[in-house]
Amino acid sequence: MEQVTISGGTGFLDVNTRVRAELPQSLRIALATGQLRRPLATTLGPVLDLLVDGDYRVSGPERPAEERELTPTDTWPPSDEARVGYYRTAIRTGHRPVAVVLADGDRELILDGHHKIAAYRAEAVAPAIVRIAIAQAYSPS
Repeated sequence: MEQVTISGGTGFLDVNTRVRAELPQSLRIALATGQLRRPLATTLGPVLDLLVDGDYRVSGPERPAEERELTPTDTWPPSDEARVGYYRTAIRTGHRPVAVVLADGDRELILDGHHKIAAYRAEAVAPAIVRIAIAQAYSPS
């Protein structure tokens, strides 16, 4: 597990706006193929830059416990059935695409990977996720 301190974050991430940040293609490919490089904080830099200042723990890829519910932050189920089908085929052939979730205490919000999670569920396989957990959020004094 990596400890990451973010200062100068944009705080742009707002899961209620339905506005999607565009991730760099290299990160999208790494997540789609499950080929993430270490350190994760560097690889996930474009995602972490969207978070408010604070301390975070980054871990994974890992399989969440079955009792942990992943909460969608976008339309569920995903409407692009072809994309879900692509990931289902990848999963069946042994690939493990990675979704990114933000753990805020009680919930684990899917930041990236709705189609991947839907494909994992359709294949009855536990998903591979990278978890960003809030260790301590910034508190203005």
